[in-house]
Amino acid sequence: MRLRASDLTLAYDRRVVASNLDVSITDGSFTVIVGPNACGKSTLLKALARVLTPQSGAVHLDGRAISSYPSKEVARRLGMLPQSPVVPGGIVVEELVARGRFAHQRLLRQWSPEDEAAVADAMRLTGTEALADRFVDELSGGQRQRVWLAVALAQQTSILLLDEPTTFLDLSHQFEVLDLCADLHEQGRTIVAVLHDLNHACRYATELIVMRDGAVLAQGPPAEVMTAELVERVFAMPCRVMTDPETETPMIVPASRARRRALA
Repeated sequence: MRLRASDLTLAYDRRVVASNLDVSITDGSFTVIVGPNACGKSTLLKALARVLTPQSGAVHLDGRAISSYPSKEVARRLGMLPQSPVVPGGIVVEELVARGRFAHQRLLRQWSPEDEAAVADAMRLTGTEALADRFVDELSGGQRQRVWLAVALAQQTSILLLDEPTTFLDLSHQFEVLDLCADLHEQGRTIVAVLHDLNHACRYATELIVMRDGAVLAQGPPAEVMTAELVERVFAMPCRVMTDPETETPMIVPASRARRRALA
């Protein structure tokens, strides 16, 4: 396992979000973290990316504590798309995507043809080429999300962490982004994403991590993990788990209002 966490306690100031948390990310997987709001999904992702320092325990990357690496070395091994990135003022799209190459710059190696190609490829994959000269703060929420994904792709890391990458996107663009993630996974990248939509998670993930109240309740392939009993336990939502006719993956169908009232 190139990326794993052991015995983590995660907190914001004195508010503990998770404790005694052990997670291993399977190499080459498309792992999706799911769970109700405020259960610790994004907090775990931040710890895996070294954005949040654990109160105790450790995250290991390639056999070493992630805290022992210089920041640029982490950025060359692991890319991160945060949930609400801050847009710098007065910057155009192509310039922002180019910042994804920062970790590859050296004192004696500045901008190169390889950097140029990486930025162009990231913008092509995310469909942001036509936005290259637009100011980022003038874009719609969905356009910004695709630009930030391009920034992460420009890093060209083999591990990519995505915190709610479909936020602000309409349905067709949600599938475009998830299809892109699936393509990157098929090309050999390890993808770890936080998603809210269980059906999207089941359709795209090779492995699910199901969380509640700062703990991992289940981990494994969607077909083995996702049951009606688990969904009701985690989300307090009666449902049926059926087979998606398009992908043959689990599909969650919430109980009708009448049935939920009858079960209340």
